[in-house]
Amino acid sequence: MIIVMKPEATTTELEAVKNKITDAGLNFHLSQGSSRTIVGVIGDKKKIATLQMNSFGGVEKTVSITEKYKLVSRDFKKEDSIIDVNGVKIGGGHLAIMSGPCAVESKEQLLEAAKAVKACGAQFLRGGAFKPRTSPYDFQGLAEEGLKMLREVADEVGLNVVTEIVNINDLDMICKYADMLQIGARNMQNFQLLKEVGHTNKPVLLKRGLSATISEWLNAAEYIASGGNYNIVLCERGIRTYETFTRNTLDLSAVAAVKELSHLPIIVDPSHGTGRWQMVRPMARAAIAAGADGLMIEVHPHPEVALSDGDQSLKPDNFAVVMQEVRQIAQMMGKTL
Repeated sequence: MIIVMKPEATTTELEAVKNKITDAGLNFHLSQGSSRTIVGVIGDKKKIATLQMNSFGGVEKTVSITEKYKLVSRDFKKEDSIIDVNGVKIGGGHLAIMSGPCAVESKEQLLEAAKAVKACGAQFLRGGAFKPRTSPYDFQGLAEEGLKMLREVADEVGLNVVTEIVNINDLDMICKYADMLQIGARNMQNFQLLKEVGHTNKPVLLKRGLSATISEWLNAAEYIASGGNYNIVLCERGIRTYETFTRNTLDLSAVAAVKELSHLPIIVDPSHGTGRWQMVRPMARAAIAAGADGLMIEVHPHPEVALSDGDQSLKPDNFAVVMQEVRQIAQMMGKTL
């Protein structure tokens, strides 16, 4: 249930509503918009059904939310959420570009990539220090040594770090180095990990699962929000279908769907979405035109020798062309980079 307060509702009236909820053994979350405050009631459905809140002073109306996800729904918050990562805004007309190699291989490789993406306008350095790979024989990442490289290079160049957390036991360590935590597609429904990330104050990039529905994806985001961390950015990275020409099928309709169903910002990863560097440029353009709040693009100075996902990585000069086109489309869409 959500409780919509009147624009003129007083602090005392809001406190009375909050006290009623907690006295019933339920929890609440506040969404304070420009004109109204919305109280989201969380807990046992039977207890919520017994609440009679319309008679309370300052209450305009109550609305039952039918979706299982509540806090991330558009019903709970009408305005687009804007996630701030060290002054870089994502959502609400602000575009974020997260670029860099799939995996951290060496400091030299990382620094070359970071300087290139920074020069083109990226605000985030992406790179995996822990790599969940399909084969146990593939490169698994440099672990904490890779995290140290990410932090050192990002600080030197002036970028934020977004990197994936794979193991719940590594959370504290990764939080020391990263500005934004990435939950990868394979961990989208690792519910214990989602809960723990929800208890941190780190912004979270939540990728869509390989075969996840949009509802399942938003429910995964709900796990994080229910822990108290509302700094969530969704990432469409393609889903598994019967098509074999591309690595995945990039579902750009998910951008429009998320915009309708949720207030969370959403970015698109055309690198994983297609698996082919030749397709990254047109899909990046299409993503921004569809309304995405940013892009995650793999960039490697020498993709022909990359230890991971070289086939889908752009060279710096190709990335520069993508960024020029993205700026033009963003301007048409009324968004800033």
